[in-house]
Amino acid sequence: MMSRKRATVFIISFFVLFFYISCAPKAYAQSAKDKYMAADGAWKKLRNNPKKQKYREFWLSCIRNYEDVYKLDPGGEWAAAGLFKAGQLYYLLSRKSYLASDKREALDIFERIIKRYPRSAYADRASSEIKRLSGKSAPVKSSPSKSKIDSKSRTGKSARSKYYAADFAYKKLRNNPTKQKYREFWLSCIDKYNAVYEHDPGGEWAAAGLYKAGKLYDELYKRSYRKSDKLESIRIFEKIVRDYPDSRYNKRAVWELKRITGDDTRVASVRAKKTKPVKKDTYHHPGAGTPRESEPKGISEVMDIRYWSNPSYTRVVIDADKETRYNHRLLKEDPSINKPPRLYVDLDRSVLSSAFDKIIPINDNLLKSARAGQHTPDSVRVVVDIKSFDNYKIFSLKNPFRIVVDVWGKRSDKIAGSKTYHASKRTIPGNEKMTPSAIAKQLALGVKRIVLDPGHGGRDYGAPGYLRGVHEKDVVLKIAKKLAVKIEKELNCEVILTRSGNTFLTLEERTAIANTKNADLFISLHTNAARSRYAYGVETYFLNLATDADAIRVAAKENATSEKNISDLQSILTDLMQNAKINESSRLATHVQESMHKGLKKNYSNIKSKGVKQAPFYVLLGAQMPAILIETAFISNPRECRRLTDPKYQEHLCEAITVGIKNYIRETNPTAFIKKGTGHNQS
Repeated sequence: MMSRKRATVFIISFFVLFFYISCAPKAYAQSAKDKYMAADGAWKKLRNNPKKQKYREFWLSCIRNYEDVYKLDPGGEWAAAGLFKAGQLYYLLSRKSYLASDKREALDIFERIIKRYPRSAYADRASSEIKRLSGKSAPVKSSPSKSKIDSKSRTGKSARSKYYAADFAYKKLRNNPTKQKYREFWLSCIDKYNAVYEHDPGGEWAAAGLYKAGKLYDELYKRSYRKSDKLESIRIFEKIVRDYPDSRYNKRAVWELKRITGDDTRVASVRAKKTKPVKKDTYHHPGAGTPRESEPKGISEVMDIRYWSNPSYTRVVIDADKETRYNHRLLKEDPSINKPPRLYVDLDRSVLSSAFDKIIPINDNLLKSARAGQHTPDSVRVVVDIKSFDNYKIFSLKNPFRIVVDVWGKRSDKIAGSKTYHASKRTIPGNEKMTPSAIAKQLALGVKRIVLDPGHGGRDYGAPGYLRGVHEKDVVLKIAKKLAVKIEKELNCEVILTRSGNTFLTLEERTAIANTKNADLFISLHTNAARSRYAYGVETYFLNLATDADAIRVAAKENATSEKNISDLQSILTDLMQNAKINESSRLATHVQESMHKGLKKNYSNIKSKGVKQAPFYVLLGAQMPAILIETAFISNPRECRRLTDPKYQEHLCEAITVGIKNYIRETNPTAFIKKGTGHNQS
């Protein structure tokens, strides 16, 4: 009788458990759906309240509601829908705030949808939004309302006023022979005429502005005798012939082309071609530009210029919303016109955004300023004014596209402070100046300052965990904070975190922090992920060419780019890593990897060492100290995801990493941990 009752209880329990397991995902999906509907309700209220639409906080509140749908279940069917609406709201907010950062947020979200949810219906919609936002596509045709007609007339009036303002500036230059001797005054007038074209490329004043810009380049060539000025003049007139066949300036441009080139057949060839290759009087660096056989499609918009610096190093980053070709050249000092050395970067098929300042004052030991201008109607020039330098490197990163300029000065013992400047105005903890005693300690110990970099953060969640609600950005931040405490206590080193909260940092910004803070070691912390939930283990990387397919996959994940783009990055690494601490980085990685494997194996089963590997990581590019990237475990593995969220496992992991760093320091400097006057190692 008892056995029959037990059997009955067992059967009922089995069916209850089966029903719970089968229904749990549906209930969870329903919860995500409820969140989406609630977010829709909040957005509807904001949409119907023009007063609240004036305040940024209400927009961000709605955006967070939609992002919560994604956070609740990143692998669910509502995740892509929540992200898509968040992206749309960022774009609508950018139209009210006029902030380029809001538009970039929208583009970032749409790109994330395409990468993470390629089979979702929202991937195609996200692709269409990206084309609409960055491709300068024509507006949807519809019957013109009175407001649209008024808007068009206002645009024409504005373009006309810009043209008259440019004419007035040129008249002043024409009547001032002294100013005519200086190139900058000519370029200023040319920029004003180009602004007419940029304001409304399809308007009736566009060809007029281009024509005058071409004429001024021709006049400037007669004074400068620079081939590049003549080529720019020809290029502008060809553009008028090709793109404005019905304009009255077309015939004038044809006449100017025949006069300048002396080639009567040139006009016919220009009209026959849709695009004309541009010859630039520039030096093309082996690592510069995009190594493509064809030009990237669309017009790139240069959005921002950021920089970080200390007395012996400055990093300048040029942000653009689309990949494009670029060239750069170093110009020597020209005392005749009182010009310092300049480094300029020309971006092809680009326009300058009006959302940021065109002149960025830097005023550190190396650079005076960075300034951007619409060099020609379809190219942007960024000029970096140099005070002094020893060496420089230029390379580009993708997703989003940006050009990184690293400038180094001659290092000396007197220059050891670190004054950091941020376009984002974020502060980084750490001493601003080092005293002579601190310098002496650094020289004696070898490693005195370590920068820890918790990967991802802010809108970048990193890899989603096997457990719902677990994200890479949160896990590595907790590990980094515990590791910082252990290093300061056990190694007596100063530790600086690139982020101490849920803050978004670009990959190039993280390396810049390490360089500007004069760090002795740079350690970036991450969690690994794979499609298979059975993948597990710990591994450590240093910067070099990728050695296997697995390393390429990890680099693509951490770089937030595709695996095919890794080959582009590897093509420039040979030149970039000439001054990198490759050997020291390899030794540091080996000590940390061995210590992690041994230390964790003492306390846990199934600890697998995937070894020390090398790969091209954006976050390690340009680091001036030994730098490694640690993949602490697989967050996509059920067992390791639980361990990563366990405070005890985090403590054991941090202890093992600290021991690895200590072993590296002891190997490079055997006396580093010997107490003064005792001759014994510190425990």
